[in-house]
Amino acid sequence: MCLIAFAWQPGQAIPLRLIGNRDEFYARPTAALARWQDKPEVIGGRDLEAGGTWLAARHGIVAALTNVRDPSLPIPSKAPSRGALVTQALESDDIERWLEALAQGGAARYAGFNLLVATPTTLWHLHRSRERIALNQIAPGVHGLSNADLNTPWPKLSKAREALATAEKFWPARPIDALLDTRQAPDDQLPDTGIGVAWERFLSSPFIQGEKYGTRATTWVTLARNGAVEMNERRFGPHGTPLGETALSIS
Repeated sequence: MCLIAFAWQPGQAIPLRLIGNRDEFYARPTAALARWQDKPEVIGGRDLEAGGTWLAARHGIVAALTNVRDPSLPIPSKAPSRGALVTQALESDDIERWLEALAQGGAARYAGFNLLVATPTTLWHLHRSRERIALNQIAPGVHGLSNADLNTPWPKLSKAREALATAEKFWPARPIDALLDTRQAPDDQLPDTGIGVAWERFLSSPFIQGEKYGTRATTWVTLARNGAVEMNERRFGPHGTPLGETALSIS
């Protein structure tokens, strides 16, 4: 995914509310939100090119991934797909130990990423960038991720967090509206991630409309205190053309 906002309230009936946009080339083969045939306990979309995913869940756990945008970050030869990390998180028998192994060096095998892994009681964030590899437990509150570190105040991330702050009354309508916003940020507010102003401008809106690249899915998910998961996905084609919607749950 390229934009995620989430409300983390451990101890509440719904500890996690999360919404995100997946931006990708339309030519990249993708499976819509579904129950996986080879892993029927898992629900999520799927990248059919590399086999991983950007957001998936099973009972009691949700995992999501964003890429870190940094052209100067050296990528190891034959680096594994970052999307595989989400699947590995859902399959882990000891999530914390697995995450700690990544934080102690395993994450260096991958290109830059942010990985969120949530249970009803704990939410971890693993960040891999040129500057550092770090694992932290996230404090209660409303947070966000794009293609930089946690809560980096890019304009589109600030919009998404502000909308989610009203989620208890307006979930999921107001956060969905925020993630469907196609307005680009003013040039003086654009980040500088090394890709040039034109691309920074194109990628600055929460919802990206393009001919070959853009927002392909908006997904929102809740994780309940009893481990139940509800996930909804709206899909889009070139220039934001609606392609359908799916809703699934795990009780």
